[in-house]
Amino acid sequence: MGCGLGVMCASVPAYALWPFGGKQSAGADADDIIGRVFKGDAPETVWKWSREASFYQNVDGSTVRCGICPHRCMLAPGDRSVCRSRVNVGGKLYSLVYGNPCAVHVDPIEKKPLYHFKPASRAFSIATTGCNLRCLNCQNWEISQAKPREVRHVELFPDQVVSQAIRTGCASIAYTYSEPVTFYEYTRETAQLAREAGIANVLVSAGYINRAPLLDLCRWIDAANVNLKSFSDEIYRKLNGARLQPILNTFQTLNEQGVHFEMTNLVVPGYVDDPDMVRRMCAWILEQLGQNHPLHFTRFFPKYKLDRLAPTPVSTLERFRELAMAEGIRYVYVGNVPGHSGNHTYCHNCGKCIVERQGYFITANHLESGRCRFCGTTIPGVWS
Repeated sequence: MGCGLGVMCASVPAYALWPFGGKQSAGADADDIIGRVFKGDAPETVWKWSREASFYQNVDGSTVRCGICPHRCMLAPGDRSVCRSRVNVGGKLYSLVYGNPCAVHVDPIEKKPLYHFKPASRAFSIATTGCNLRCLNCQNWEISQAKPREVRHVELFPDQVVSQAIRTGCASIAYTYSEPVTFYEYTRETAQLAREAGIANVLVSAGYINRAPLLDLCRWIDAANVNLKSFSDEIYRKLNGARLQPILNTFQTLNEQGVHFEMTNLVVPGYVDDPDMVRRMCAWILEQLGQNHPLHFTRFFPKYKLDRLAPTPVSTLERFRELAMAEGIRYVYVGNVPGHSGNHTYCHNCGKCIVERQGYFITANHLESGRCRFCGTTIPGVWS
């Protein structure tokens, strides 16, 4: 991950994933890594980059319950949330990451990855510290598993984000790298200003968010890539520190709200490389979401606490792509394998290559007003 505009991403030490403090969720066992509240870990006072949080309730005059994500953290005064970004100070819930991103960069939209949304455009990408998951294979753990004060950051409030996006010629602003659910207020208010300025908003997320805040965000989000990390609740608990059903709910909400979204499945060897699980996943996608949402099978590389594993065999990605297409999903991609033919977009009607990619860059585009130039078929996506 690169950092632009003078922002540096500081390296911070890895944190132990167990224990987190607090209670385990129902059905958890000793291998679960579902996060827990950090007791007594909040600062005594909030700082310049704090905002009172959205979607929380005061329970008894001093204890608060966060309602942003399914963890629903119950925080006594002085406690810090699972995501590390929210604290109870004086009986109010505050976000500590408003306007202080630790990563800022200009990316090709294809990096998100979004293959059916404004191809060849640029996205102004921002992230703060924090994540409500605990993925053993996290590629950005230096910031996702850190507290705001533990990394270097830049002051960039929502209006400044929009100004920088305009200055750098970006068609969209992407809330990405860590987990935008944890910097929800910053994301929402930036997205509102971006919409007013004619700039699109892109959410790159694990999708672990409650329905009410997601519905509110859907008013401003134009596209999303949501990581469907597996199709097993057990694996979610042991690999990612989350539960499966809330992520499925997120996909259904995005679908019903008409937000363009694409799905990413990182194929982690030994965890997410079961063909039967992929078949079940595809069956659910087809039944609940339809056949037109792009699905990316992405190659795993050793990272963080899974550095002992080997990279995903490319043959596994190819097999899963063929399986998903045979099941009926029209647009299936191979990710993290530059130069692979599975990076290209093929018309679901005539089968011809209509968008050719080399890495994150488009080398040929045979779309005309969102239609295949060869047969005239409308290709699902946002192409202009």
